[in-house]
Amino acid sequence: MMAYPMGLPEWDTVKLALDSIDNLKGMSVAKQVLGCNDTSLWVAGKEFERGQLVSDRLGKNEKTKVIAKLQPKGGGPPGREPAVSEEERKAMMAHYFKRQEELKRLTEAEDDDYLNSQWADPKEMKRGLQGLASVQAPGFR
Repeated sequence: MMAYPMGLPEWDTVKLALDSIDNLKGMSVAKQVLGCNDTSLWVAGKEFERGQLVSDRLGKNEKTKVIAKLQPKGGGPPGREPAVSEEERKAMMAHYFKRQEELKRLTEAEDDDYLNSQWADPKEMKRGLQGLASVQAPGFR
């Protein structure tokens, strides 16, 4: 084991569960222990039958990440996990709210201020090509 090279500590609930279910009596995790014959294994929304190999269902790719869940028999498939975490969802909602506010401000500000700028002048290109863009009358700034 990587986490406990000397073995699991005596007080660890996993060690107690592996040794015997009797050691878990009086603990809250005792209610969560499923018996061997009362349990079904679910992967990708499908129930595995006893004796069936994971490679039969998912292939032999060693890099495939598989999330399997144990359910009581007859309990149906386990609930799906959300695609994004609550933290990511809040960040996305804040981003979309800011974007929506920005678009609202842009639609409300239908000013034609850009028409007065130098880059929007239709005659500027002609003056630039003829070399008259920087010519000014004396005395004017």
